[in-house]
Amino acid sequence: MAGTLYVVATPLGNLGDLSPRAADILRRAPVVAAEDTRRTRGLLSHLGASPTLLSFHAHSDTRKVETLLGILRDGRDVALVSDAGTPVVSDPGADLVAAARAAGITVVPIPGPSAIATTLSAAGLPADRYLFLGFLPRKGAERARLLARAAAEEWSVVVFEAPNRLVALLEDLVPLAGAGRHAVVARELTKMYEEFRAGTLGELVDYFSAVAPRGEFTVVLHGTGSPAAAPDRTDEALERAAALLAEGRSRREIVRDLTETLGLARNDAYRLVMGLP
Repeated sequence: MAGTLYVVATPLGNLGDLSPRAADILRRAPVVAAEDTRRTRGLLSHLGASPTLLSFHAHSDTRKVETLLGILRDGRDVALVSDAGTPVVSDPGADLVAAARAAGITVVPIPGPSAIATTLSAAGLPADRYLFLGFLPRKGAERARLLARAAAEEWSVVVFEAPNRLVALLEDLVPLAGAGRHAVVARELTKMYEEFRAGTLGELVDYFSAVAPRGEFTVVLHGTGSPAAAPDRTDEALERAAALLAEGRSRREIVRDLTETLGLARNDAYRLVMGLP
């Protein structure tokens, strides 16, 4: 029989947060796949566990996935852990989990600490619905797109950030969301210097510009409270409808096409198509 892939959540900082079930799995698993073997070795030593420790991180190639699949096929269990928190959530591991499932190997989650849930629970901002964006790109069009999405989101938005880029993140949000938008910045969760700082974006920029950010950061941006306005796709719809009409498609077919491909309401699509010459 094949082994089992255990996806094990580990403490964000405080070792007391490791669940008894997670501790038992890490003691019993013959192989542990870790994002940072040095960090995980400390946790295993704390538990008195001595499995085979393999490196598995964001830059691991497909050969490492095949190696771990081979171990599982041979009947040995593998515990997948990240540096801290729940693996695969903004951490490597999705490819391995997908490959294991495709191979018919059992995947068992061992729930526990999560920086997202931990921050939201103490932020004091709405958390019944939220958008998680992980680490944003450092620059470029994709960063600009995600920042704009965060600023326009009706729900709370959760972002991870490195200390040397925290001020830039807050500054980039100000022109998009407004200096008065409320946010919460959490750092060093469950560790000795854990801190939650709430305020407006403008206040947080001032604070962290004066006090050098240190540690690992999770930022929660208050949502707008209302859905973002739908983009105006009239010009795109007119161009598409005219092209389809020139191809000989019936107006009824074009109405259906616009509702399915562009998301137009049927009545709006009908009026637009019937207005074409």
